[in-house]
Amino acid sequence: MSRDTGFLGDRRALAKALTRVENGEFDGLQDLAAESASWLIGITGPPGAGKSTLTSALVTELRKSGKRVAVLAVDPSSPFSGGALLGDRIRMRSHRDDPDVFIRSMSARGHLGGLSVATADAARVLAAAGFDYVIAETVGVGQSEVEVASVADATLLVLAPGMGDAVQAVKAGVMEIADIFVVNKADSDGAGRLVTDIRGMLRSGVVDEGAWAPSVVRTVAPEGTGVAELLELVERHRRHLDDSGELGRRQRARALFRVRQAAEELSDRAVAQWLAGSQAEVDSVLGLLLTDRLSSRQAAERVLRAMIASGEPRAPAAGVTHP
Repeated sequence: MSRDTGFLGDRRALAKALTRVENGEFDGLQDLAAESASWLIGITGPPGAGKSTLTSALVTELRKSGKRVAVLAVDPSSPFSGGALLGDRIRMRSHRDDPDVFIRSMSARGHLGGLSVATADAARVLAAAGFDYVIAETVGVGQSEVEVASVADATLLVLAPGMGDAVQAVKAGVMEIADIFVVNKADSDGAGRLVTDIRGMLRSGVVDEGAWAPSVVRTVAPEGTGVAELLELVERHRRHLDDSGELGRRQRARALFRVRQAAEELSDRAVAQWLAGSQAEVDSVLGLLLTDRLSSRQAAERVLRAMIASGEPRAPAAGVTHP
């Protein structure tokens, strides 16, 4: 299937395809173009940093140059329905009537890495639909969002002055995933200090010779200030990946991540199905666990051995969700 897959110009068909991807039912990914010009930008950072406003400003700037843009806004999920609790499509309503902008809220469905497990495949569908850029905005839960770097071509870490945990989040490990640091709300007190702190931490890090050196840019997203400079950095990073050969290595690492992620999801579903259908074995293991005759790890190992002995795990049916 080429980049013109039938999704282009048919928003309803595209929305249905993305729903099927989220439900694990889409079986046409192998027919999509293996390569496309689409570029996936991951936006992460602590709550309150202004990620959604910055995403909207990036869309506005990209549209000035005629680029088609899709946004995957990964929202926290309801523990009861699994549906998204927030609506980034509402927060980005200024782009609602633009036929070359497609915004999709995706539920994280309890996934703790900041992204829905279907984000990578959804981005591939959007690339096949002809979007030049796909922006994936994570849930916004701080340092658990590091896996965005395993999906995105360019990872933007958004911080804001006056947030007590902002630099602490960087120190805790998110720093290593950022290609570009964005100090948003740069017209607020403390912005200069935050930039200085980030640059100081970058200088203390080790950058391999020839590798991309993360940069810092200031933005005031509601006014669009600094957004053009941010996109220039994104493009400079893109050229560096192409010229250095790093892009191919990243693509391979991302493909491996997607396989591992999908395998983990299938495994979780298989375990859940076995537990739901093996009451006697489950009661036996729980009895030993509750009387401290087994540790949690030993109980899990016993469950896995019982599954293997019974012919499990088998791949669950497509679309089966966690109970």
